[in-house]
Amino acid sequence: MARVTRNPPGYHHGNLRTALIEAAMDTARLKGVGALGLRELTRTVGVSPNAAYRHFADLRALVLTVALEARHRLAHAILHRLTEATAGADAREVAGRRLRAFGLAYADFAVATPGWYELTCASQEAPPDENVPAAGDDPPPPPHLILLGILDDMVESGAMRPDRRPDAEWACWSAVHGFAELCVHGPLQGLPPDEAARLAGQVMDNLVLGLTADPTR
Repeated sequence: MARVTRNPPGYHHGNLRTALIEAAMDTARLKGVGALGLRELTRTVGVSPNAAYRHFADLRALVLTVALEARHRLAHAILHRLTEATAGADAREVAGRRLRAFGLAYADFAVATPGWYELTCASQEAPPDENVPAAGDDPPPPPHLILLGILDDMVESGAMRPDRRPDAEWACWSAVHGFAELCVHGPLQGLPPDEAARLAGQVMDNLVLGLTADPTR
């Protein structure tokens, strides 16, 4: 389990912004989004509150920045899961497995790191340009764009009929996000991870079946 680092390794005057982001990610993971505060975070890092204002105009700017970092981490988790679903000769089967993997990765992220999941939902507003997380030169595509690509591939492979493609992302997003909400804020709170994964698999199996089944049969 991650822990809040009182004296972040490698912190010096040149990387305060990165140290604050990492401290905020640790705090959100352990205590939730509601625990984020500039005074508490600067105390964690070991600087005065005024030092944070050199990098973030206010708490909202920091939260928006950290929320984007959380979405990057969710996207990386999804992309990693997708690489495990690409093996196979049948393109239609692979396309369906990729949609299933998307949902499982999303649910697993929510169950394993509910604080980060809450951050991804905190706001879809982009942070100020100067506050974009330093997550590498090539940040991952947003999760919703990954989903759109998966659904387009399902049509191209023949796994899903073209007439089912319009707005299919909202049915998928509702199922995936709805299950995550049940696990983080609803009646499935506290469910053992393996049981949550089993139920997530059922949700995704039903979703894939609904999108790929032949209605004429």
